[in-house]
Amino acid sequence: MNPIRNILYFKKKRISNGARITITSLQNKIPINPARVKKAVLGVVSGGHKEKNRLINICFVTDRRIKNLNAKYLKHNYATDVIAFNLSENSGLFPVADIVVSVDTAIRNSRVFNTTPVYELMFYVVHGVLHILGFNDKTSRQRESMNKRAAVILNKLNIKPHKICPSIKQKQL
Repeated sequence: MNPIRNILYFKKKRISNGARITITSLQNKIPINPARVKKAVLGVVSGGHKEKNRLINICFVTDRRIKNLNAKYLKHNYATDVIAFNLSENSGLFPVADIVVSVDTAIRNSRVFNTTPVYELMFYVVHGVLHILGFNDKTSRQRESMNKRAAVILNKLNIKPHKICPSIKQKQL
C-alpha cells in the first residue's frame, strides 16, 4: 500500500441519508479502510436518528497528537482513545462533529483486551459518534451501557473483536 496514503488520507463523500463523512489519517501504523469507517459511522447515526445533513470528520492520529488535543481543549495531560467534539451544540444548525481517534492506544488496548487493533479503532469511532448523539460515560454504569451499545453496533456490522488463530480454529473443529 502507498505509504503516503497511510500518512494522510482525505476523502469527502455525501452519503444517501444526507451525512457527509470526512476521514483523515495522520499516522502510518495502521492502514485505514475508509469504507469500513463510514459503515461504522452510519451504523450509529442511521439507528433511529432522523437528523439529516450531518457532517462528521474522523481523524486517526498518534498518542502524541491526541494528548496535545486533550490538553488544549479538555485540560487533561494524557493520551486517550477517542475525543469527540460536537461543533453544532451552539449553532442550532445540522449536526457537525470532529472525532479524533488514537491509533497508538488502539494498538496498546488490543493487546490488553485481546482484540484486533482494527476492532479497537472501529470501537472508538462508534464510541465517539455515540458521544456526539448525546450518550455519556461519566459513571461506570453509563460507560458499561455505552460499551455494550458500541459492541452491539459493531457486531451487527460484522466487525468482530477477535481474530481467529489457525491453532485455535483447528482445536474448535
